[in-house]
Amino acid sequence: MMTGFSTGFLFFTNYAINFMQIIFRKVRYRMRKYKVGIIGATGMVGQRFATLLENHPWFEVVCLAASPRSKGKKYKDAVGARWAMKKPIPESMKDMVIYDATADIEEIASQVDFCFCAVDMKKDEIRALEEKYAKAECPIVSNNSAHRATPDVPMVVPEINPEHIEIIDAQKKRLGTKRGFIAVKSNCSLQSYVPALHPLMKYGVTKVLACTYQAISGAGKTFETFPEIIDNVIPFIGGEEEKSELEPLKIWGKIEGDKIVNATSPSITTQCLRVPVSDGHTAAVFVSFENKPSKEEILTAWKEFSGVPQSLKLPSAPKQFLNYFTEDNRPQSKLDRELEGGMAVSIGRLREDSQYDYKFVCLSHNTLRGAAGGAVLMAELLAAKGYFD
Repeated sequence: MMTGFSTGFLFFTNYAINFMQIIFRKVRYRMRKYKVGIIGATGMVGQRFATLLENHPWFEVVCLAASPRSKGKKYKDAVGARWAMKKPIPESMKDMVIYDATADIEEIASQVDFCFCAVDMKKDEIRALEEKYAKAECPIVSNNSAHRATPDVPMVVPEINPEHIEIIDAQKKRLGTKRGFIAVKSNCSLQSYVPALHPLMKYGVTKVLACTYQAISGAGKTFETFPEIIDNVIPFIGGEEEKSELEPLKIWGKIEGDKIVNATSPSITTQCLRVPVSDGHTAAVFVSFENKPSKEEILTAWKEFSGVPQSLKLPSAPKQFLNYFTEDNRPQSKLDRELEGGMAVSIGRLREDSQYDYKFVCLSHNTLRGAAGGAVLMAELLAAKGYFD
């Protein structure tokens, strides 16, 4: 028969073990560095990946890949004068020898825990390439649009739909893989306004009109390589409006069986314009509700909104995801795109509208939150949940 002391000691021991197991689960993904490759390393988004991953606390770049013409060259030579980042080429990467992204898949896969992908190819070629990496048991975190409509490929904004990564198990079954899978980030244009709409969905968002004014870096350009944009606005970006109208519905969709089923509402219409701004996509947003909230309720919803990346304290997560400016002339791309390392969303000019319930303006950094930074944050989420182990 156990004494009161031994019963208490056993209870305390079991409690301590359970507590340590919880702590271990929370920190295990911080106890190793994942070896990472960048596929498409010479392009603008690939360059952004390189700068973001330099000295990353969880990820170490060990492999760079690009087109066949770059194979065998050192990274600094393959990029050359096309380096478009404000920071110099990372010291740890500049002398890395480039692999052929299409021909050296097995060799690349053998060196890494996962790869980021930002290649410039035709969509059908990208789909095939990313599946080849996945089938080589190399998880892919993709900046490309090719797999965004694939029903069992999660398209994740980590603060909004982190639960969609659970579809990866179904994808692995389809691909016949143990570790390999594909996860994608959404289009850069909707990264400005969808995060602002998400906390308001509880009021029944019925219809949205969004006009986006998109920076030239979204086209992989600088003012030196895109002189025709100076003193100009181009009112068309191929495929952008379709992506901006459809992709939010997948983000707000639900997993049903072995696929993600898109939401059926709200109704979204967009216009996307290229403007002479280096970085930062601005959106003018008009929204209507089933149950119209007050302005104060909207401001509170934005201020209090926080997601899984914030609760997990992921390295790239902004502390305050949504930031409202009270000044009439904010947000501005030049002043506000770098907020929280370019990973926060800026909002301003909330007011009632004569045709919709409300209108407001949003801003996000298109190559940070909208592209490479959003993909790095998604990879941190996947790492935290054990998908690269």
